[in-house]
Amino acid sequence: MSHERPSADVVKAPCGGGGRGNEPAGLSRRDMLKYTAACAVSAFLAGCSGPEREAFFQKRFKELSPDEVKRVLARLEKQHSEEIGKPVTVGAAPALEGVLYGYGLDLSRCVGCRRCVYACVGENNQSRDPQIHWIKVLSMQKEDGVDIMKSDAYYNPEQVPEEDKFYMPVACQQCRNPPCVKACPVKATWQEPDGIVVIDYNWCVGCRCCMAACPYGARHFNWTTPNVPKDQINPHMHYLGNRPRQRGVVEKCTFCIQRVREKNGRYPACVEICPVGARKFGNLLDKNSEISHILRDKRVFILKEELSTEPKFFYFYAT
Repeated sequence: MSHERPSADVVKAPCGGGGRGNEPAGLSRRDMLKYTAACAVSAFLAGCSGPEREAFFQKRFKELSPDEVKRVLARLEKQHSEEIGKPVTVGAAPALEGVLYGYGLDLSRCVGCRRCVYACVGENNQSRDPQIHWIKVLSMQKEDGVDIMKSDAYYNPEQVPEEDKFYMPVACQQCRNPPCVKACPVKATWQEPDGIVVIDYNWCVGCRCCMAACPYGARHFNWTTPNVPKDQINPHMHYLGNRPRQRGVVEKCTFCIQRVREKNGRYPACVEICPVGARKFGNLLDKNSEISHILRDKRVFILKEELSTEPKFFYFYAT
């Protein structure tokens, strides 16, 4: 009786040629994996509704035709309106002509109150439990200067600002040379003409390569389905911005793309809420804008400038 083992490259099915039931006999290991994956996808799609199947097979946002964009937005509006029980608008306003957004933050004014953090959460439909914050405020000792290694992101005094402390909020730096974009293996993230780095959540595979590439810790992964109370959801959404994200994707600050691309334009939520006017925002291509004035006339520095990411987020001292 022969005791030879079957070839390492072939999986032999039991008598009857049916394996566990339906798979063909004599498959190579690679073909077996392909077959198993195909079965899993088929089973998944069989349990999906029409809109879910449409979303699964959707092309990259940048590849959609205008008519396809309209259908996608209509599907999302209907879906989210039904989920939260009130009308929702999902837009896809493109970048404005002649605009390159820049952000300024006055470290001599910031008092560390974190109102910007929670205004951002409310505007951009970030998860409350577990909490996801696109802005992190760091507390630092004045005598140490800007030293990230000695900073405290979890300070909790009875009152701010604390004596001998200053505060440095950090979010997406909207780099001109974004390493996160280069790292994405499926090109789910890119930089728009107005300088905003965006993510197509339908194409993000959750590999987190962009998170590893970002030197500012500005990208955040959804480990669970984001939890946002229905009565707190902002119904004014943008496809590339604050629409609800699903579990297993990365998200980040988009300069409140749903606000700044409106016809008349609005400031990002964090700029509006700042009680001391430490945050500035505007068009870098406009020589008369406030952000251009800051770059010309104030003491400005860039976080981790030595990395050549060329952020459009500028820290400065007004006094």
